[in-house]
Amino acid sequence: MPTDTENTYESKTVRAVRGLESRTIEKMESGGWEVVSQTPGRIQTEIMFRRPAPRSRRVLWIVGGGVFALALAVIFAIGIIGERDTDSAETASPPSSEKAAPSEQPSIEATVAAQAPQPEPNDVVLTPENSPELATVLALTDYCSPDIAAFAAAHRGQTISFPGSVGDIAPYEGASTRYLILLGAGDFSETSAPGPAFQFRDVNTTDDMRWGGSVPDTIVVGTNLSITAKVDRYEERSCLFLLEPVATSVR
Repeated sequence: MPTDTENTYESKTVRAVRGLESRTIEKMESGGWEVVSQTPGRIQTEIMFRRPAPRSRRVLWIVGGGVFALALAVIFAIGIIGERDTDSAETASPPSSEKAAPSEQPSIEATVAAQAPQPEPNDVVLTPENSPELATVLALTDYCSPDIAAFAAAHRGQTISFPGSVGDIAPYEGASTRYLILLGAGDFSETSAPGPAFQFRDVNTTDDMRWGGSVPDTIVVGTNLSITAKVDRYEERSCLFLLEPVATSVR
């Protein structure tokens, strides 16, 4: 039987869209909940919360003239909440060692022209066919692999092109026409999702997508796309690989 000093808890499990966990945690903590664990998935993170439960009444039954104190019953409420909230938290600003602005590039290129061979220029579009490194990253089964972080750091600002698909769409900061679009490598599948967890952040589904040809009436989860985008950055906290659209078309 629990003593007066023992605590009992009620728990709640919440599912938040990847990248929006901090907003969900903040809302729950304002209600007295504390985080117990987080289990990230490719599209959603499952977060377990708990808080002290109200002390239950002890109910006494008299059996055969004897008084027996029954054990306290604690009811655990398991609530599954589909979170489509927004998280405006961003990662730190780019490192100071980032490449010089385009306006400074001509003088740098002139300086190093006679030196050893340099890395591929930023205007070369990397594809799985011409970049074994990109092909390897797109085939990874762990979207939190350090190889993805290394690729993003090495090719920041460069353009990549690959076949992909829409894994999830969520409103950005409560807006009705701005979205977080989660992208996977290759054709859409409900049973497998290789490659990084790419994301277009704070985009609309018209001009920002830079559609090639006609603009589709709508894009939904499962839409297969041809994606050309600039490498932005990799967020180690969320394992999201952020891209900026350059050209998009429906496959």
